[in-house]
Amino acid sequence: MPVWLALWQLASMSLAAGLPHGELLLPSPVRVLARLGQLALTASFWTAAGRSAGHILGGFFLAAAAAVLLAALAARFPAAEELLRPAVAAVKTVPVMSFIILALLWLPAENLSVFIAGLMVFPPVYLNLLEGFSRLDPELEEMARLFAVPFRRRLRELYVPQLLPYFRSSCALALGLCWKAGVAAEVIGLPRGTLGERLYSAKVYWETPDLFAWTIAVVGLSVLFERLLLALLDAAAGEGRRVR
Repeated sequence: MPVWLALWQLASMSLAAGLPHGELLLPSPVRVLARLGQLALTASFWTAAGRSAGHILGGFFLAAAAAVLLAALAARFPAAEELLRPAVAAVKTVPVMSFIILALLWLPAENLSVFIAGLMVFPPVYLNLLEGFSRLDPELEEMARLFAVPFRRRLRELYVPQLLPYFRSSCALALGLCWKAGVAAEVIGLPRGTLGERLYSAKVYWETPDLFAWTIAVVGLSVLFERLLLALLDAAAGEGRRVR
């Protein structure tokens, strides 16, 4: 990190020395961090962060829940997996900007980031869990059926421990994707009082320190929520091992 900050500082100084408004194109890290500190002291900063986080994480949890249910259904019924395969492939391959523009025809701007974030989350969680279901130990499943183990106990002691690593790895990937896509949707839809709207305003008015500061805020929130969720999943896995 210090190396990259030093390179950033050198690049900013070089542009400032070589161009009349060079620092407008690339402000120094000191100036950006100072501006971020100023923004963090305002209520509007936390309002925008909270509103965007609520929409994006709402999309994440809704899509993750749908992916869990549909992956279980597809693992149980091959016809369901065949039916879902083209839709999942389309979401994986179609550019996110196409979905954002199309979704603007159907949804109000306030709900756009929820939909787009969820759309980016669904494929990795669904596909990872589908792979996890395919790798469940068939002998353990047969033994559980043979001894008529209740479903709740099978879920807790058989399915969750084997599927949790697949779910964890997919969440680590999906959280970054949903933040990037969700904020991009806000930049296009411009719902009031969100991080995307602040990024767009900073770009329109050439407030490059603000643009960099808001970008750092988005990255920081993404990393924070990713670490919190993974810590919760690790804690749940550890609790499950102690219970068994």
